[in-house]
Amino acid sequence: MNRKLFLMLLFVLALIFGTNAQSETSMPGQTQVLREQVSPKSFPVMLFHDTLFHIDAYMGNLTPEERAKNISARIERIYYEYDSIQITLTQNEKAIDVVCGEIFIMTLQESDTIIQGKNIQMLANEYAERIKSSIEKNRKERSILTILTRIGLVLLVLGAIWLMIFLIAKGHTYFAKRLLNYKGKWFKNLSYKGYTFITANQELKVIVWLLKVLKWAIIAILIYLFLPLVFSIFPFSRGWAAKLFSFIWNPFKGIFVSIWHYLPNLFTIIVLFIVFKYLIRFIKYIFSEIEAGKLRIPGFHVDWAKPTFSIVRFLMYAFMFILIFPYLPGSESRVFQGVSVFLGLLVSLGSSSAIANMVAGLVITYMRPFKIGDRIKIGEVTGNVVEKTMLVTRLRTSNNESITIPNSAILSGNTTNYSALAATEGLILSTKVTISYQTPWRTVQKALLEAAGRTSNLLHNKKHFVIQSALDQFHAVYQLNVYTSEGNAFAPIYNELHQNIQDVCAEYGIEIVSPQFLIQYESAPSITPPVDTPEDGKKGKK
Repeated sequence: MNRKLFLMLLFVLALIFGTNAQSETSMPGQTQVLREQVSPKSFPVMLFHDTLFHIDAYMGNLTPEERAKNISARIERIYYEYDSIQITLTQNEKAIDVVCGEIFIMTLQESDTIIQGKNIQMLANEYAERIKSSIEKNRKERSILTILTRIGLVLLVLGAIWLMIFLIAKGHTYFAKRLLNYKGKWFKNLSYKGYTFITANQELKVIVWLLKVLKWAIIAILIYLFLPLVFSIFPFSRGWAAKLFSFIWNPFKGIFVSIWHYLPNLFTIIVLFIVFKYLIRFIKYIFSEIEAGKLRIPGFHVDWAKPTFSIVRFLMYAFMFILIFPYLPGSESRVFQGVSVFLGLLVSLGSSSAIANMVAGLVITYMRPFKIGDRIKIGEVTGNVVEKTMLVTRLRTSNNESITIPNSAILSGNTTNYSALAATEGLILSTKVTISYQTPWRTVQKALLEAAGRTSNLLHNKKHFVIQSALDQFHAVYQLNVYTSEGNAFAPIYNELHQNIQDVCAEYGIEIVSPQFLIQYESAPSITPPVDTPEDGKKGKK
C-alpha cells in the first residue's frame, strides 16, 4: 500500500514538472512570434483632433498605419450616423472584435497587448470606453449652444484687447501732447563749454520716439498674452497659439541657447586677447626704449625701431587670429571656410599693387636711403621728405608743392640724398661761369674764390675750388665748387653765391659772356657791368 502510494506520488510530480517544462519551452517561442508582429513605430487613432490610442501591431497584410487610419475613419462614421453609442465586444479564439451597431470598429489580438502590458480583455474595454467618451465629448463641444458661447467669448476677449489698445493709444497721445506743451520747461540744450551736444528739439524727438517704441512694445506683449486665450476657446485652434509663437520664440530661443553653449569659447577668446594685448604692450615698451636711445642693440639702428615694432605687432595679431579662429562660431562650417577663402582671394588680387608698395616700404626702411627732413631727388622730383609710410613717401618741393611717390617706384629707381653727408663731410654745390679768353684764368679763379668767401652758409673750413670744365670756341667754362652743411637750403645759397660772383667780377673788371652774347660780340662794344654798392641800391630806391 505504501509502495503504490509512493509510485502514484512520483507519477503526479513527473506530470507536473513535465507540464511546466513544456510550457516553459513553448512560451518564449510564442512570445518571440508575437514580438515580431509589433512595429517599432506606433500610429495614433484619432477623432478630429483627439488622440484615442495608438496601434503598433500588424494584422495580416495590414500595417499599423493602415489599421490606425481605418479605425479612425470608422469612429468618425459612428460619430455622424449614430445618436446613441452602444459598443459591444465579441470574443473569438485569440481576438476580440469591437463593434458599434452594424459598424465593425476593430479587432484586438494578442500582439496588440505586447507594448501595453495588459491582457486583451482589459485593453478592449479601455479602448471601447475611450471611443465612447471621445464621441460624446466632441458632440458636446460641437453643439450649437457651445459654439455660440465660444463665439461670444472670442468677441469678448477681442473687445477687451481692442479696449486696452485704444487706452494705450490714448495714453500715448496724451503724454506726447504734454511733452510738446512743456517742451520749453522740461527740455534744455545739453551743452558744455559752448558746444551743444543735443538740442532741446532733439531731446524731444528722442523722448517721443521712445514713447512710440514703448507703446508698440506694450501692445505686442498684450497680444502675446491674449492670443493663447483666444485660441484656447475652440478645440481645433488650441494648438495654433503655440505654433504661432514658436515661429517667433524658437529663433530667439536658439540664439540664447547658442550663446549659452558658446560662452566657454568666448571666455577662451577673451583670455587669448588679453594675453596678446599685454604681450604686445611689453614689446612696444622694448622698441620705445630702443627708439629713445636708452636700449642699444649692436647693428640695430634707432630708426628701425618703429617699423620693426609694426611688423612684430602685425605678426602677433596674425598669430592671435590663428589661435582664435577655431573658437569662432561657424568656423568649422564649409560655408564659413569658403567665404574666408573667397575674401582672402579678393584681397590678394585687389591689393597686389598695395602689397608691392608695402614690401617696397619695408625694404626702404631697412635700406635707410633717406629719413624725414632729408632733401632728396627721385627721378625728376627734388624736395624734402615730410612723410614716410608703408605705402608712399611724400616730398615738399622748393615751390611748396606736396608730391606723393609710391614706394615701389622709389625702390625701382635711383634716389639722390643731398642731406646724408652734408652735416659730416659737407655737400658740394657747383655753378658754372663762362669767361672770355681775354681774362687770365688765375684772375678768374681768384675772383670766384673771393665770391665764395663772401657767401654765408658755406663751410669755410673746407677749401673751395675752381675747375676749368671746358674750353669752348670763344670762352672758357669755369666751375666753382663750394662746401655747405645746409642740404635743405639750395636756393638761398645759390642766390647769394651768384650775386657775389657778379659783384666780384664787376670789381675785377671781368666780363661774363654767353653764346647768345657772342653772336654780337664783334659788332657790340665791350661793356663791363658797374660795381653795385649798397649806397647805389639806396639811391635807386629813392
